[in-house]
Amino acid sequence: MTSLWWVISLATIISRRQQIRAIGGETQVPCYFILGDSLADPGNNNFLVTTAKANYLPYGDDFPLGATGRFCNGRTTPDVIGQLLGFTNYIPPYATASGPTILKGVNYASGGAGIRNETGRNLGDRITMDEQLRDHGNLVQQIINILGDKDLAYNHLQKCIYYVDIGSNDYINNYFMPTLYPTSSIYTPEQFADALIQQYSQQIRVCTSLYTNSISLSS
Repeated sequence: MTSLWWVISLATIISRRQQIRAIGGETQVPCYFILGDSLADPGNNNFLVTTAKANYLPYGDDFPLGATGRFCNGRTTPDVIGQLLGFTNYIPPYATASGPTILKGVNYASGGAGIRNETGRNLGDRITMDEQLRDHGNLVQQIINILGDKDLAYNHLQKCIYYVDIGSNDYINNYFMPTLYPTSSIYTPEQFADALIQQYSQQIRVCTSLYTNSISLSS
């Protein structure tokens, strides 16, 4: 199987960008997009019918904005990366983002989401990886409308960084739950890993078709 992987270390990207702009001044990239699961969810699940929610204490106990829906007591890894890139505001969840603010990026991540569409259904609603990519496609069209020109949108998005962190739920809330999901009886562990890689590869191809240049994959 031949796979197209545009995997770039964020440490390398940030180091290279720092040679051009200093942190604390202009942002090192014009926009920053995030896809993933609960490790990156900034509050998208607040608006879903699901048990995978974190918009209550003690979640957010050490976070400046309180319990926003992040599945931790403070900042997420994407939050920290955003600050290192020079963003003064946290990248907003897709569920609440609108207007010109989307030009700086959006976070599509959803707790319980997986590479496979059925993953996490035991928790309730979630925004799967395929759905997050669909949402990004819709947002790209919004950016074209805001900038008024497809080429301007292309040039803008080509300079952005994309962070993707997904895949753990495909085991925790799928493969390792044989009473709810048939995957462990269909695939050996090796076959399941191969199936995930194949589907994930296709999803990354979809992402790169949406004017994407730099992607960091974390799992």
